[in-house]
Amino acid sequence: MNIPHIPVLSNEVLQAFEDIEDGVIIDCTLGYGGHSSLLLSHKPNIKIIGIDQDQSAIDFSTRRLKEFGDRISIKKGRFSNVIKDIMQNIDILSIRGILADIGVSSLQLDQKQRGFSFESDNLDMRMDNSAELSAFDVVNHYSLGELEQVLYKYAEMKNYKQVASFIVNNRPFVSAKELSDKTKHLLRSGKKIHPATLLMQAIRIEVNQELTELSSLLDEIGMMKLKNTRVAIISFHSLEDRIVKQTFHRWRQKCICPPEALRCTCKANHKKGNIITKKPIMASASEVGQNARSRSAKLRVFEFEQ
Repeated sequence: MNIPHIPVLSNEVLQAFEDIEDGVIIDCTLGYGGHSSLLLSHKPNIKIIGIDQDQSAIDFSTRRLKEFGDRISIKKGRFSNVIKDIMQNIDILSIRGILADIGVSSLQLDQKQRGFSFESDNLDMRMDNSAELSAFDVVNHYSLGELEQVLYKYAEMKNYKQVASFIVNNRPFVSAKELSDKTKHLLRSGKKIHPATLLMQAIRIEVNQELTELSSLLDEIGMMKLKNTRVAIISFHSLEDRIVKQTFHRWRQKCICPPEALRCTCKANHKKGNIITKKPIMASASEVGQNARSRSAKLRVFEFEQ
């Protein structure tokens, strides 16, 4: 098959689950099957449940992973919702790993009709094509205040008010190319990053509710009574990484009393496990040379105790 997407941190993901030889690994972001294919190939006794909301990705992965038979099952939907259904139909103790690669796939970026690319002739950015909200709606129909909040929260722009005001005063915008070209004089970036990167990131996060989804997924995982399970999360920008880092630190705390409490009243028995990665694992220079999109990837791993 012509594989349209290179999974990031492949070797590092395999290492994260190196001690797992059986049971189930849930791939919350199946995408085009890169990580799942590697895990199934290297670990012949595991099964994988893959989740994705993009039907084109599901169709591709169904064909790609067909050789693994009943060792792979695929479910469509937002991972924060689907994982709840999985929990109701599986032995919790059989779950040995949970993986999530929180990013846009190369194919989604490269297919201009999806509206993720700076050169796209439309404004879409929906990971689920059946979703109601699109980038066109955010850019052309949000109020000035709503746009300001999107750019402030999801891009952390210093001049978010100026950029939001420019968009409101110059809309409608019909394509991602038009939006990125007309706003680039207001945007700053490094040498290797397109000026509109943060702007497009903020709109994409709003359209797909990415941070809310990530937080909800971690909340669901935290409520499960997992034992001897590894959770590996790959993020691509500081907002995502901050959520993962803070959640992992919270999971390892024995005491969950508020900071202002004079004494512990929670019995200090709330520790769920340990952080495996003291610092995030990043792509090697060799991988970045082969796949530039891996340069911002960060992998953090947590292990629930037995």
